[in-house]
Amino acid sequence: MKRKHRRLMVVLTSLGLLGAAAALVLTAVEDSLVFFYTPSDLAERGTPPDTLFRLGGLVEEGSVRKEGSTTHFRVTDLNQVIPASYTGVLPDLFREGQGVVAEGTLNADGSFIAREVLAKHDETYMPKEVAEALRESGQWRDGATQQ
Repeated sequence: MKRKHRRLMVVLTSLGLLGAAAALVLTAVEDSLVFFYTPSDLAERGTPPDTLFRLGGLVEEGSVRKEGSTTHFRVTDLNQVIPASYTGVLPDLFREGQGVVAEGTLNADGSFIAREVLAKHDETYMPKEVAEALRESGQWRDGATQQ
């Protein structure tokens, strides 16, 4: 084999390995990617059952009820409402009328089953995506600064 052909083989093999590594990295990133939706986004676009995503909005007033270790509540962006449930210990700051981001999946009946619930950490913070969704809906009622 000539020197020129050997060099071509090394370059082609290197490009093939680089392409395979890039494909593996992109696959790993895609598997860990979690999308964020508001109740209005879900009403417009929908999402297939058992797809992992984050649901954000406000915990609707008067919607929280407990059944043993499961808590049922409704998440709203003041336009649409999604029923949700979570089994486990909720954050101390979880309460009605406050911002919440929950990660989980939709059931076939359209209710959200959360596997993790995040509540705001102080009186001035609301998740950026939730605040933007509320502003877009024209329902923003808090003048607090966003972090």
